[in-house]
Amino acid sequence: MRKYPKIRSLFWFLGAFFLLFLVTTSARGVSEDVVNGEIRQLNGEIRSNQELLERLDRQKKEYSQAISQKRDEAKTLANELSIIDNRIAKAEIEIENTKAQMTEVDLEIKRTSIEIEEKTDKIEKEKRDIGNILKLIYRESDVSALEVLLLNDSLAEFLNRVKYLEDINKEMGDSLEELKKLKSELEDKKAELDVENENLVKLKSELERNKLALKDERQNKDFILAETKNSEKEYQNLLAAAKKEQDNAAAEIANLERSVRLKMESLRKDKIELNENGLIWPVSGRYITTYFHDPEYPFRYLFEHPAIDIRSPQGSPIYAPASGYVARVSLNGTAYGYIMLIHGDGLSTVFGHISKSFVGDEEYVVQGQKIALSGGLPGTTGAGRLTTGPHLHFEVRKDGVPVNPLEYLP
Repeated sequence: MRKYPKIRSLFWFLGAFFLLFLVTTSARGVSEDVVNGEIRQLNGEIRSNQELLERLDRQKKEYSQAISQKRDEAKTLANELSIIDNRIAKAEIEIENTKAQMTEVDLEIKRTSIEIEEKTDKIEKEKRDIGNILKLIYRESDVSALEVLLLNDSLAEFLNRVKYLEDINKEMGDSLEELKKLKSELEDKKAELDVENENLVKLKSELERNKLALKDERQNKDFILAETKNSEKEYQNLLAAAKKEQDNAAAEIANLERSVRLKMESLRKDKIELNENGLIWPVSGRYITTYFHDPEYPFRYLFEHPAIDIRSPQGSPIYAPASGYVARVSLNGTAYGYIMLIHGDGLSTVFGHISKSFVGDEEYVVQGQKIALSGGLPGTTGAGRLTTGPHLHFEVRKDGVPVNPLEYLP
């Protein structure tokens, strides 16, 4: 009669263990099928979006090639308008491209979120499984070794029961290892999600910049048509006037460099110490539209571009990149407007296409001080004739010679 409680206990133990295994395995199978189905669908959407991005990239390259080809041809009004039209089309493609990139990142975020949810569910299941296994072990180990021996007919049966307990212990050990692995994967997925969210924020900013670029290009085309009245003769007159304006400004800046430094020396103002961190960016944005001596500069046939152009909405604040003296504020109607600052170590800076100034000649300014507002919108104050939209023309000169500003900026 004593065998029955032992047998019932053993059957209960084996049955419970087997049922636990079936339930957890089945639940995992159903859950993983659902999650895998969602991920497969998202992967399909991501592939389709990547094909769209490839198509947009090809179109963008075609417009870039068309722009380069037209730049190498004669400088006529027709060619200039063709270049602008291609730039408008390219800007539109860039907007679509950015939207497609945002869609891709959004899909990646959804996929990562599903994977995070899946890992979280698995962690909870592993915790429950470990809890159930611990309960089984506790139930079986609640009897002393002597009692277990007395309840079994032979040492062999006792050792068999010990073997079952060892199997459960191994199962629990495996579950703990799985739990650690899932936790590590979950942390990695959350880190991936943070990166994707940061990318999405950057893409949204890029989208706004591209929209502004498109608006600028359209305004530039309207300005050229209005100024030339669609006349080739008027266009050539515009180019000649623009070159003369730029040459005069360049000569004036070069003369100012020498005369102002001589004056500063006589006034003992030549010992301006540069901040140990060097120059700071003069505007909040850092999106460069034209580089120093840029081969893609549209007016390179007139002169080399001695600066970098930083995209800035009309009326953006301009800050002194270093402490120094104001050598000149030149602002006269729609003609090219600029401010020139003299700094220590033979450096000077020039800020072109300003629309408003907050400083005057010979005034001392400190690093980070607001000195002006940016411009560049064709036909507005300080824009000048050689402008293709709102931006800051930023020059750095060393001993009077233009140098690459990017070599001095952080």
